[in-house]
Amino acid sequence: MTGRTVGKAAGWGGLFIALLLALAACKPEVKPPEEVMETFVAAWQKRDYASMYTGLTSRVKESVTQEAFVSRYQNIYEGIGLAELDITAEPMEKDPSAKSDQIRYKLHVDMKTSAGPIEFSQTAALRKEERAWGVDWSSSFLFPQLKDTDKVRVQTLPAKRGEILDRQGQGLAINEDQWEVGLVPEKMAEPSDESVGKLAALLNLKPEDIRAKLGVSWVKPELFVPIGLVPKDDPRESELFSVQGTAYRTKRVRSYPLGAAAAHLTGYIGKLNGQELEKRKDKGYRPDDWIGKTGLELTLEDRLRGRDGQRIYIMDADGRDKATLAKRDPVDGEDVKLTIDAGLQRAMYRELENDAGAGVAMQPLTGELLALASTPSYDPNLWISGISAEQWKKWTENPDKPLFNRYARAYSPGSAFKPITAAIALEQGALDPKEEKPIAGKQWKKDASWGNYYVTRVSGAASAVNLTKALMYSDNIYFAQVALDLGAERFEQAAGKFGFGEKLPLPLAVDVSSLSNAGIKKDILLADSGYGQGEVVMSPLHVAAAYTVFVNGGNMIKPVLEYDGRTSGEVWKSGLIRPEVSRMLTEQMKEVIRNPAGTGRAARIDGLTLAGKTGTAELKQKKGEAGQENGWFVAYDTDKPKLLVALMVEKVEARGGSSHLAEKIKVLFRGFAM
Repeated sequence: MTGRTVGKAAGWGGLFIALLLALAACKPEVKPPEEVMETFVAAWQKRDYASMYTGLTSRVKESVTQEAFVSRYQNIYEGIGLAELDITAEPMEKDPSAKSDQIRYKLHVDMKTSAGPIEFSQTAALRKEERAWGVDWSSSFLFPQLKDTDKVRVQTLPAKRGEILDRQGQGLAINEDQWEVGLVPEKMAEPSDESVGKLAALLNLKPEDIRAKLGVSWVKPELFVPIGLVPKDDPRESELFSVQGTAYRTKRVRSYPLGAAAAHLTGYIGKLNGQELEKRKDKGYRPDDWIGKTGLELTLEDRLRGRDGQRIYIMDADGRDKATLAKRDPVDGEDVKLTIDAGLQRAMYRELENDAGAGVAMQPLTGELLALASTPSYDPNLWISGISAEQWKKWTENPDKPLFNRYARAYSPGSAFKPITAAIALEQGALDPKEEKPIAGKQWKKDASWGNYYVTRVSGAASAVNLTKALMYSDNIYFAQVALDLGAERFEQAAGKFGFGEKLPLPLAVDVSSLSNAGIKKDILLADSGYGQGEVVMSPLHVAAAYTVFVNGGNMIKPVLEYDGRTSGEVWKSGLIRPEVSRMLTEQMKEVIRNPAGTGRAARIDGLTLAGKTGTAELKQKKGEAGQENGWFVAYDTDKPKLLVALMVEKVEARGGSSHLAEKIKVLFRGFAM
């Protein structure tokens, strides 16, 4: 009995041991603590937040879900613009009094963010639960000061956009505090249309546009709804703020004090569009940023634009600022001082305001551009407050194209080109200024090979024409013959040295001037080119620059737009003509204005000696038919040169041709050269 009992017991014991061994074999292998920490840090380094979560203790997992854990890391790291992350974990020396189920590590975190580097060290613990080790995580792993109820915030520190100033420091494009006028729906008059109507009339808006702003989804009765901007010294201020329901707040905005008078020069800024953002996102632009759209605001964008700063900070549950983690100070944009004279700019705009035209004023010795005007124009301030569909339609459907920058566009220079033809011929020895060419009547052609084509002149009074008479009467036939005497090769080679085919050395988008579309291959085109027609095109800016050769002994001065206070100009094209040729042509062009028979006689000013040239460029499809005429007048003072002005006005055919510009020339020189 006993033996059988023992044997049976022994059998059951063996079975029990085998079962224990089998169970032990089924249990997962316990990872050592250093491996657990290494795996956690590696996942953190790769920003694999889900894998990080698997390494946490069960106690931590009970307090935070995986979704919340992953979301917090993603939101914070993406929000701070995390670019680089480096983490190390070193085991700390064991404290004899510490519990055996805890191992401490020294964590060091080094990161690069959009606001600069953030670096910190802290203690992390591994805790053993039953037979497994886990990371005893808390929010302080993200940042030592961070608690579960805290939030990480990113604050933009705005930079100031650089301002554009005239030579005396007067603002052309500035940053200015203005009133942002709006409505609070619950405070409006009943019926509300009364307030809308009054405000629309004062702000020159359509009532339906205001109602559209009041009708957007975010509007609530108690909220301020922005409607428009007005300067703080605006005479409408008291009326605006007396409208029931109106409220206002100060807003810093871009402002253009000269308005339409300098619109094409300054340009304007606007909100970044999708295409611009895609092109410039690597330069730190954000979807809500403003950017230069036209004019100097566009071409000087990289200098004017400031670099916003940023601060990353912790905010506690009560909304209090708790700690700054990183800060990058803003860098303001550069202020740019121009050679422009605001007074002359305004005056030139007033003279051209009722025309479609352009004006360029320059200091002919230094090349400093003193005024650049294009008319009709537009108010660039409207782009800041917002362009209505009605206003846009008015601009784009205006046949005189107020958005079109005429001083930078290429036109046929007409007779304004004749002094250049004369200069080339005199320099080449192809013209005797005293020789009189026999010219009969108002029409001329070289020979029968021209067929029905002929060159015409305005007056047939002179039958023997020398250079003085040709300039004074603006004789097309004379200059056509001069060009033919030069020949196409010499004409193109010499005229090309005046900057044709080259970009003007200015931070402006200016059309490149051209002598011909594909070379001068026929005599008719050469003859027409001699008096500034044919295929010759020049911008008013280039015409003004070209005339500096007559003031500077044959050197063309580089046009300058940025003010540096210098007193001598930089030569752009040297030795185009000899000094004696430049002096001779200046004397000849004095007669254009001071001689009673000169085409520019209406611009004569007592006490001031002007030299210059008038011009009329005809735009027509075929010979003999009437067409649009553009008038030119280029003039400079000769005794102590301070001012050179080039004006171009379209459609002068019914307004006296180029003489329409004479009074404008007189006003500008009286005001700024005497």
